[in-house]
Amino acid sequence: MILVRQEIGEVLRDFRLQKGRTLRQVAGRASVALGYLSEVERGQKEASSEILASVADALDVPISAIMREVGDRISVLEGLHTFPDVVPDDLVASVEAEPALSMR
Repeated sequence: MILVRQEIGEVLRDFRLQKGRTLRQVAGRASVALGYLSEVERGQKEASSEILASVADALDVPISAIMREVGDRISVLEGLHTFPDVVPDDLVASVEAEPALSMR
C-alpha cells in the first residue's frame, strides 16, 4: 500500500538535504517542533497544508515543486512509469482567460 505521508516525508527530506540544511534549521525557520518535523520526514505523522507551506517556505522551494515530486513518485510506485509533463489544455485555457493578478 502506498502511503502519501511517507512519500511527502521522503520528498521533504530530499529537498532539505539538497539544500544542505539540518532538521533543526528547517524546523526553526518553519516554526515547527523539531520532533514533529522529524516524524513527518519519517512518514510517521501527517503534515497539514499549513505545515507543508511553512516547511516549503523554510526550504525556499515552491510547494508545487514538492507536490509534483510526490505525485511523480506515487506514479512510479503505481506502475505508471511515464507520466505527462505538460499542463492539460483546458487548464491552460482557463488560466489564460483570467486577468493577471498584478492588474487587480
